[in-house]
Amino acid sequence: MTVPLDRAERNDLRVAGPADLSDAGGVRISLQPDPASLDGAGYRESLRRLKPVVYVDGRRVESVADEPSLAPGVNALAVSYDYARDNALAPLMLARQTATGRTVNRMLHVNESAGDLLNKLEAVRILCQETGCAQRYLAHDALNALARVTSEIDDARGSREHRARFAAYLDHVQGGDLALGIAMTDAKGDRSKRPHEQGNPDTYVHVVGRSGKGIVISGTKAIVTGAPYMHELLVMPCRNMTRDDADFAVCCAVPVDAPGITMVSRPAGRPGEKLEHGDALFSRRYGQATAVVIFDRVLVPWERVFYAGDWEHSGTLTYAYAAHHRQSCIAARAGFGDLLIGAGALMCEANGFDPGSVSNLREPMVELIKIVEGFYACGVAASVYAVHDEASGTFMPEPVFANIGKLLLATQIYDMHRLAHDVSGGLVVALPGPDEDHNPATAATLAEVLRANPDVPYDKRIEVARFVEDLTASYQGGWYSLISLHGGGSPAAMKQEIWRNYPVGNKVRLVERLLERGVLADAGRAITRNRQPGRCCDHGCTSPGQSIMVPLPASARER
Repeated sequence: MTVPLDRAERNDLRVAGPADLSDAGGVRISLQPDPASLDGAGYRESLRRLKPVVYVDGRRVESVADEPSLAPGVNALAVSYDYARDNALAPLMLARQTATGRTVNRMLHVNESAGDLLNKLEAVRILCQETGCAQRYLAHDALNALARVTSEIDDARGSREHRARFAAYLDHVQGGDLALGIAMTDAKGDRSKRPHEQGNPDTYVHVVGRSGKGIVISGTKAIVTGAPYMHELLVMPCRNMTRDDADFAVCCAVPVDAPGITMVSRPAGRPGEKLEHGDALFSRRYGQATAVVIFDRVLVPWERVFYAGDWEHSGTLTYAYAAHHRQSCIAARAGFGDLLIGAGALMCEANGFDPGSVSNLREPMVELIKIVEGFYACGVAASVYAVHDEASGTFMPEPVFANIGKLLLATQIYDMHRLAHDVSGGLVVALPGPDEDHNPATAATLAEVLRANPDVPYDKRIEVARFVEDLTASYQGGWYSLISLHGGGSPAAMKQEIWRNYPVGNKVRLVERLLERGVLADAGRAITRNRQPGRCCDHGCTSPGQSIMVPLPASARER
């Protein structure tokens, strides 16, 4: 379980490197950010050097870094840079890439062990405790998926061309400490038709031209997280393609300000009026923009093209990305759940109750804890039982646990909100607006009559109530619900992956053996199709790889 740490406690953290697992002497290593890496201020300055075409609320944005409507999103990304420079958090927020010896941001690391997946999980949770949604972890998920698919294509062709392109691009991204937006979800058009059947082909991004310089792409990506304040976009297919869809099977990287790219974005968080009076306490500081990105004959040099027309490999990319991303979503919503647990406990206290001694508050608080730690445990299991891809050398989350965890959070996010409301009471939405706090005709009276616990001042009580409202009963609260339900795929997609990967066949054979009726032949039996060697079944247990999780100090564990 992740416990939020204050700075003094975080300074007690040390990294346990691989040597800790094999050397009795307990040799320790320390990680320091690469000198070329950015901090939050450097990230903002890097955005000022870019000139993307961005529209928000019907107007052109001149400078993304200085645009108030996008500031909460820029702030959230900046945290991932600043935390990497925090000595206490560096063991989680940084990773050493073996091939280059470079220390890189965890969000740009290609996993070399199951422990890397555990550390990523923990890092994302900590980032989202601060920001609600850190967003940058999508780059990690896409880079790991790309490592796998480029290796698969080369192995199929007997070449190393695609591996080399990816390695060069990874070096570029890690060396520049870039923020990558993932342009994956197409506009799709008529959902009942495949890409090549669409009346308007631009509802999917597709190749419209090729030359010695590269490819030319056009089309629309409909949901690109944080697009305006990224450095580059990774364009990826959103589904498995057929031979007829070959033009739509394209994966490449483009700068956000490449000619021909237009972004139409929502504001990030809740920037708006009256913020100085205490409204939108959380989402005025941190938020997430999503953008529709339109590609109009964008030229992509060949060195930035990871594949174009390789339709038979599109499924590998989407499958690998989904497994990584769903595990990341687990960590992100666990961080959000930590905010609800803390706010719920504070509301109980402000209302004059101790949940430990009042059962009708203790039970919903425990239920909230059970939900959050339950789906997070699936993320841990997905890391421990990570799948090693020998071709690329990478580790992917075990897909059953990753999909179960994401399905749990997707369907229980509304219960999380309900439980926070249950323990907080109706004050969350009944409280007069923030302007009344400064109204000489009403402020003093409200401060007296709306105080509950004599040890908690009125202003502290309403501050927490408005925090809960911001996270659960506002536009932002609805956004968190919807992004949790459909972000990373719909519940139907997760159920499909669970059934596709779960070893039902092993369970069938187990029962047949216990019934002493013999094991029936598998030929033609759909129910025994899914079998899983390697985890307490046909060939023994798999090795989960090295775990290098950073231990929490005793003071934090005892909270």
